[in-house]
Amino acid sequence: MGKKRPRRDIPRFEHPIFETHCHLDYLEAEELKETLARSKEVGIERIITIAVSPDNLDTVLGLTEADDCIWGTQGIHPHEAEKYNEAVGATIRERQSVERIVAVGEIGLDYYYDHADRAVQREVFEQQLQIAVDCDAPIVVHTRDADEDTRAILSNFSSQLRRKGVIHSFTSGLPLAEYCVSEGFCLGFNGIATFNSADNVRQAVAATPISQILLETDAPYLTPVPYRGKPNAPFYLPFVAEKVAQIKGYEIEHLLAQAWRNSIDLFFPEPC
Repeated sequence: MGKKRPRRDIPRFEHPIFETHCHLDYLEAEELKETLARSKEVGIERIITIAVSPDNLDTVLGLTEADDCIWGTQGIHPHEAEKYNEAVGATIRERQSVERIVAVGEIGLDYYYDHADRAVQREVFEQQLQIAVDCDAPIVVHTRDADEDTRAILSNFSSQLRRKGVIHSFTSGLPLAEYCVSEGFCLGFNGIATFNSADNVRQAVAATPISQILLETDAPYLTPVPYRGKPNAPFYLPFVAEKVAQIKGYEIEHLLAQAWRNSIDLFFPEPC
């Protein structure tokens, strides 16, 4: 048998890249310091690390103090919805005023795994949406196999969410994509867009205005081709950017500049 061809080196582009969704506290392949160094070498200048459970709210907050390039969120993932309570909600609410915390998330619905009762997921999603409304914060939404309920719940809050948010790791149907885009939400795309089987995601990328696209890895999950099979990390984000630019038919630097503006506008808006 012939030798396997070596994987491509990670490309380095001129424009900086904004990693809008990863889980730095879950990375085990190498030390945080090394991950950040490798990420900066390929142009990753801002990283948002995402909270998912009561157990890592403090951890995420601490990570935002580890390096000037790191920001964070506070929120409870649908898998952890049954751990949500009044005290957890109060912590999420209180920390929206912390400078390095930039959103309520990761929140939403997951009917694929059903790790939490669906009624509880919906209630916890709604309670955290209300926190975002009250705190004038953007949201980071997870939705899987729950398009109808996600749309129904968002429709009850969208007009009150001045800063909207992002539907991250978008894998849902085009009707939900079109609804979210029409309401002013961004869609986040990651390594799934490079998978051979992910035509539905590439269709969503094609249908999303470039002004509403965010780039993410969701590391340590969903490593893009050609490094699929290895633990993901923010430094693989250039491959995602390349694929999104190809799908949209834009030069990579144009795509990166627009995705950067989209990310800044969502998470770091100018004061009114």
